[in-house]
Formats: sequence, C-alpha cells, structure tokens
Amino acid sequence: MWAQLRPIGRQAASGGYRRFAWSGADAECRDWFEAQARSRGLAYETDRNGNQWAWLGDPADGDAVVTGSHLDSVPDGGAFDGPLGVVSAFAALDELRRRGVRFGKPLGIVNFGDEEGARFGLACVGSRLTAGALTVEQAHRLTDADGITLPQAMEAAGHDPGTIGPDPERLDRIGAFVELHVEQGRALDLSGDRVGIASAIWPHGRWRFDFRGEANHAGTTRLADRRDPMLPYAETVLAARREAGLAGAVATFGKITVEPNGVNAVPSLVRGWLDSRAADQESLDTVVEAVREAARVHAREHGVTLDVERESFTPVVEFDHALRDELARILGSDTDLKVPVLGTGAGHDAGILSGRVPTAMLFVRNPTGVSHSPAEYATEDDCVAGVLALADVLEGLART
Repeated sequence: MWAQLRPIGRQAASGGYRRFAWSGADAECRDWFEAQARSRGLAYETDRNGNQWAWLGDPADGDAVVTGSHLDSVPDGGAFDGPLGVVSAFAALDELRRRGVRFGKPLGIVNFGDEEGARFGLACVGSRLTAGALTVEQAHRLTDADGITLPQAMEAAGHDPGTIGPDPERLDRIGAFVELHVEQGRALDLSGDRVGIASAIWPHGRWRFDFRGEANHAGTTRLADRRDPMLPYAETVLAARREAGLAGAVATFGKITVEPNGVNAVPSLVRGWLDSRAADQESLDTVVEAVREAARVHAREHGVTLDVERESFTPVVEFDHALRDELARILGSDTDLKVPVLGTGAGHDAGILSGRVPTAMLFVRNPTGVSHSPAEYATEDDCVAGVLALADVLEGLART
C-alpha cells in the first residue's frame, strides 16, 4: 500500500507531498482508497461531503466501530500524516481477518476530505461539514489562492456540491471512532514507547493580521516618510515567539502575503496568519491577546493600520474518557504493550467528531518529532506495532 501511495503528489524538488483537496493528486488518492476497499470486498460509498467510506457489515445496524484518517497533505508535507491512519486501518482489517475474528458490529474505514486545509484555509472541512461544525453558507464562501470556491472545486472533481451539509444520520450510526496517527512530536521517542493513547487536543486557532501601509519607491522614499507594514509585521512575529515562550504555548506566523510584492517597492499590505495553541484556554487567550496588542502598538508606531480576524478556532477536546480507558485496558491488560497517555497540540478529524461521537486516538512513535515536512518519519517496526495495536482495539470494540 505504501508503494502505491508513495508517488502520488510527490514533489521532486522537496521530496514532500502536495495532495490538496479536490486536486488531481487528491483524486488519485481517492481512487486508491476505493480500490483498496473493493479489493477486500468492502461496501464502498462517498458521502454527501465527499468523505469516503468502506464498510464490513451494514452501517444501518448502528453502533459501528470506525477507524481511518485522511490522505490530503499540507504543502510539501510528509508521507505519514494522515495516510498512516488510512493504510493502518486496511492493514488492521487484514490482520483481524487473518486471526479469524468475527464481528458483532459493523466496521468502517474512512478517508475524511480536506483535513489539512491547505487549499481553502480551513482545516477538517469534510468532518466539520459532516458534524455541522461548518455551515453550508460558510463552506460556499471558502476560496483558494486562485479565487476558486470550494463548490467549484468539488464540481470540477465530479462531486455535486449541492449535497454538502450536516449528516447526523450517518454519525448516529457510529458507536466509536478511533483514529491512528503518527505522533507530531517526540513524547513517545523520549519515553521509549512505540504507541500511545491521546488524552486531549489543545485548544487552537488561526488569526489573520492585515497590516496596511502605503506603497512607495524603495529607492527614493526617505525612511522617515515611509508607512511600511513589513516593520510592524516583523516585530509582531518576534512578539508571538516571546509571548508563547512565557505562556508555555506555541505561536507561529507560517504564512504571509505581500502587496505589491516587488523587490523595489515599499509594501502597501502585509498579511500574515498566526497559528497558536496552548494546553488550556486561558493560556491561549493570553498569548493571542498579547500578540494582538503588540501588533497594535507597532502598527501605530509606523503609521500603519491593523485589522485582526479570527478565521478558525477549536476549543480543547477531551477525548471520551470511557473509550480512552477501554483502549488502555485492551492494550495494557490484554497485551504486553506499554501505552502512555499524552496530549497533543495538533488538530484532527477525531477532535471535530468528538462532540457527536465517542472518539479516541492512537499515536505511533515519530523518532525525529518532525511533522508537516518531508523529514516526517516512522520506522517500519513502529508502524507494524501501530497496526497490531489498532487491530487489538478494533477486535476488542467490535468482535462478537
């Protein structure tokens, strides 16, 4: 399965992946998922929001156990973030069939669409729509860098955008959702464990900072006469790093656009996006407000106007305690696997669904701690350990 996925959307220059929602690479990944489902005799379907499902048993029976993740990527992302969860889901089913396990509940595998938000700027679009956390009106307003709207992109890829919206009937059929994911940090590497269980997802969000100044000639405009928005932006980036360090949080300006974007022109607009995450809501609020205030002060000093808009936000997600404890019991009591419980600052589809469905997550060790990068990595032995752990969990949750 890895060999088949490896070339899809891979960039020769960086070695990373560009599998953006409703693109050609995304279509290849979706074809791969459908082929994997059909080759195993699973019932295949695409839901109203473009998420893909493969079923063993009839989901209409209810109390289904579902696993999976996503196949799209961030720009020049790694091979494991998302795909590891989908590949491991099919591999775990193969393992359970080898064991001769008989299921008393429907078992589903899912590929959620547009989890990374790389194209339209909002993460977890497929699961948000399904859970009703994103309205149809909001979805229709999403556009990519070329001005193409989400409905236009879906239609171009052969999916009817007129069907998108909440899907409560589908979610009501799910009794548990377990998402396996490569760890996006080094907690397991430092503890020496191959697999872990997620406790919670930190609250996190994205804020857009618009610094508006005055375009002018870079060679003839005196420094004293400039209203250069790049200066307060740069000082705000440094403030974000400082405030995050003080609060034990993280804050990142990882995307920027500049107008008119000329080497010999003082910018008229610098637009930067802040991503910030913290272990609790109070710490996150403290960081974001401090960054916002620093931006106001520096913008005023340079004669620049400032607008700040929150584009997305996800509150803290405490995974279902009963399900989490059941995973720990299965892996800690029924096997010899040591499974630490750890939190994460990364968002996931499991977090979006947690308000509607009991959800849990398994993490597979990442020896470098690097993610959203071509250097993202997990050893084959650790991936196999993740597959076997997932198989044990699915057997414990869904067997007769």
